[in-house]
Amino acid sequence: MNYTQTLEFLFSSLPAFETQGATAYKPGLERITAFCRHLGNPQRNFFTIHIAGTNGKGSVAHIIASVLQQAGYRTGLFTSPHLQDFRERIRVDGEMIPKQKVVNFVDKHHDKMVELNLSFFEMTAAMAFDYFAQSDVEVAVIETGLGGRLDATNLIVPILSIITNIGLEHTALLGDTLQKIAAEKAGIIKKSIPVLIGEGDARYNGVIEQTAAANKSKVLYAEQVFRCEKQASRGERQLFTLRRMRDDRPFDVELDLEGNYQYHNVITASAAVDFLHEETPLTISRRAYLEGMRCAAANTALHGRWQKLGEAPLTICDTGHNAHGIAYVAEQLRNTPHRELFCVMGFVRDKDLAHILPLLPREAHYIFTQAHSERALTAEELTAKAAIYGLQGEAVADVRSAVARARELAAPEDMIFIGGSTYVVGEAL
Repeated sequence: MNYTQTLEFLFSSLPAFETQGATAYKPGLERITAFCRHLGNPQRNFFTIHIAGTNGKGSVAHIIASVLQQAGYRTGLFTSPHLQDFRERIRVDGEMIPKQKVVNFVDKHHDKMVELNLSFFEMTAAMAFDYFAQSDVEVAVIETGLGGRLDATNLIVPILSIITNIGLEHTALLGDTLQKIAAEKAGIIKKSIPVLIGEGDARYNGVIEQTAAANKSKVLYAEQVFRCEKQASRGERQLFTLRRMRDDRPFDVELDLEGNYQYHNVITASAAVDFLHEETPLTISRRAYLEGMRCAAANTALHGRWQKLGEAPLTICDTGHNAHGIAYVAEQLRNTPHRELFCVMGFVRDKDLAHILPLLPREAHYIFTQAHSERALTAEELTAKAAIYGLQGEAVADVRSAVARARELAAPEDMIFIGGSTYVVGEAL
């Protein structure tokens, strides 16, 4: 098989949550455990940091990976979903896995993957572990796909577990309350391995602490390790003044990611780096920390986080796609100077729009669209649902045409926002 044929096999022959939704979700570790045993358990060949959470886990993963790269470690990074290229999911020192490596892996293990009836995500996670081991990776940052307890990545034994935050998402699969979802995500906690909570909340802290206590694992709260005293913007960077609580030491941090919500991710990533330096075999200098933060997006090729696509009109895209994430996006839209606001929005069918649509600004003009995905809600259906919540606009079925329509309508002093779905952002980039 060539690379195109290999991707066709992966996306068509193996169940993929990205295309099929909940019907592709195959909880449990039996299949991935058996397949990794077949591969020689490559996931045991390097240190790992495991990250779960409703929002922010991608940004936190990329920031930590950037810092580790700056510290001189050969660093693996496994994230999902991808925006444009499947290979974005698997990186070593910021570079995507080569196409030929993807082809070779599938050619070599095709029969075993079919025998075990692996899901797309299980195969991808195993491919990442195998590639990291082949590439002499020293430490890998691993983001969960869905949930935590039954996620395919959960066969690793990390040196640190991180839960960024808990919000309502995938309630049909993970539970319909914050406490149930927290219990699923707390499932990444391993015996005697510390867990770092990015954003603590009285509604779910106890659930995580209970799981940690059962595993004799220490719980750390990022907001008790660092506090943010100042946040400002300078061009396409953000400046933060952080203070480490234990010794009252200040840190002036630059981040090459925009979005006010990165405030939480910077604190979480900083607390993680501090722990890794102080409590694990890894050594991370102050310079590596600051440079890794300053070049986080550049080092790891992170896209789609309050990313500026154009000026006059200001054009922004963001991958926030659940109520928890859209709330941050809506707040920043309100705080960004503009005359008129045009929003190009599309969602997948299984999103809880009853909790998402009321968060969006009513005064905007919407261009409702749909990505090229089997899971996409049609532009016409979205237009009708949005009207219930007072969101007015028009339907343009193709994402690129929808963006072009927004640019046709917007004046230089207006603003265009593109989001709602990772797939919409991927097609707009």
